[in-house]
Amino acid sequence: MALSALTFVQQAVNRISEPVRLPAVVGADLEVPVRGGRLVAYANLDYAASAPCLEPVNAAVAAALPAYSSVHRGAGYASQLTTARYEQARHTVRAFVGARPGDALVFVRNTTDAMNLLARSLPEGTTVVVFETEHHASLLPWPNAVRLAPPAFPGEAIRAADEALAAIDGPALLVVTAASNVTGELWPIAGLAHIAHRHGARIAVDAAQLVPHRELNLAALDLDYVAFSGHKLYAPFGAGVLVGRPDWLADADPYLRGGGAVRAVGETTEWSDDPETRHEAGTPNVLGAIALAAACDALTATGWTALVREEERLLARLRAGLAAIPGVRELSLWGQDHPRVGIVSFTVEGRTAREVAEALSAEWGIGVRDGKFCAHPFVRHLLGGGEDGGCADGTFSAVRASIGIGTTTEHVDRLVEALREIATA
Repeated sequence: MALSALTFVQQAVNRISEPVRLPAVVGADLEVPVRGGRLVAYANLDYAASAPCLEPVNAAVAAALPAYSSVHRGAGYASQLTTARYEQARHTVRAFVGARPGDALVFVRNTTDAMNLLARSLPEGTTVVVFETEHHASLLPWPNAVRLAPPAFPGEAIRAADEALAAIDGPALLVVTAASNVTGELWPIAGLAHIAHRHGARIAVDAAQLVPHRELNLAALDLDYVAFSGHKLYAPFGAGVLVGRPDWLADADPYLRGGGAVRAVGETTEWSDDPETRHEAGTPNVLGAIALAAACDALTATGWTALVREEERLLARLRAGLAAIPGVRELSLWGQDHPRVGIVSFTVEGRTAREVAEALSAEWGIGVRDGKFCAHPFVRHLLGGGEDGGCADGTFSAVRASIGIGTTTEHVDRLVEALREIATA
């Protein structure tokens, strides 16, 4: 017998509301002291700064430790096994971001390190086009940069990039975030890549805030370079990556000069032609690479449909709760309906961001971030700050709540109720 329309809709709603089985995070049972000396379960809502470690990541590192050794140059069993694990990690992360077969993947410390490596690898005379909405990791490394004002809407971002690149004579690189670390808003990276390539330029994408929340396919989007950090991807062991076209990296001076980056040393030094070897001098962060790969495997195994569905449920609950509190203002560049990941920044009328963050921690056991989030020009723009933007005295700052695997409905509701008390006190 055919289902009635009402029954069909109700079953669909039930499926959406079914709990999603996600990987566990280390520290999910952490208790923290609050005012009065009692302990409460910690509500970690600071994922955009550093996400907690996934249990599968912790297990992968623990499994690698007994045979931990140096890589690439040892004949012993432990060294050979660790080398295999390290290079398998490179393969895993490359597949996770949908890299092209010939793309290089250099393990670095974090996104900032990756962007600085790329800055050191630019051909002579390269002009970089970058929006003032960027995190400092993507805003500051470039020796010759054209800064674009925050665009009023996504199409304006594409138009502004188009005009800026058209005016450049010589090599050019467009640098842009995939998801804002301030508002969580998604940027039109496919359209920006198309514009860059139409002008013979390349595009580098800061994916630090995207890859913990959404699938990324470098090849399908036709991106030239992608950078992100393990500590935001549930792998807080000090590793990140720069992935992309190998030619600029192969032609650049080694990022670090030392063992492993060379073919021979005598009266002159012959550097490795392989960009991965060339820029990974010294003993690399083997455990960080293994951790990062384990996080990639865990997210892939869980499936992006489940991850996105749960995040969007919690994010909608959080944003609706904040919108119902008088005096709380959510920050947005492109409007409340623009797609975003699980990041919300806001202000509370009559309270400084630091006062709000400290109260949430001391009285409710909630961890959030306050400040300008290493994106000073952008936050100044959103809050209407002047040239200094309150950098010296802490004004013109905001509070940021960010969610991910391990965030619960209770965490979200606790934050909303706490802010309601703070705003109406």
